[in-house]
Amino acid sequence: QVQLVESGGGLVQAGGSLTLSCGASGRTASMDGVGWFRQAPGKERHFVAAIRWTIPGTYYADSVKGRFTISRDNAKNTVYLQMNSLQPDDTAVYYCGATKYSIADHRLDHRFYDYWGQGTQVTVSS
Repeated sequence: QVQLVESGGGLVQAGGSLTLSCGASGRTASMDGVGWFRQAPGKERHFVAAIRWTIPGTYYADSVKGRFTISRDNAKNTVYLQMNSLQPDDTAVYYCGATKYSIADHRLDHRFYDYWGQGTQVTVSS
């Protein structure tokens, strides 16, 4: 089992920045990678970014490339999502998920993620 806890969400004005954290505990050695997804009210959960857990590899949705940066600190078992130039369309609940499947192959599909955090709300005002 892996437990995930997100933090760092909040209210920010358009153009502002936030950094989300995803702390992992438990059998983290079983993880291939961690991904961030977001879900707006009434919409499906969409891929945002992902990172491989033990070797280099990061992936981004086109909508956030150049604005968001995913990173990890294995010593702290934490994955970060630095979000810059935030826009109202970025408003959503952000979830981190961990997968034991190849994140390089399955990062876009939330069904391949085995564990999820509780989510953290990000609200961007115009």
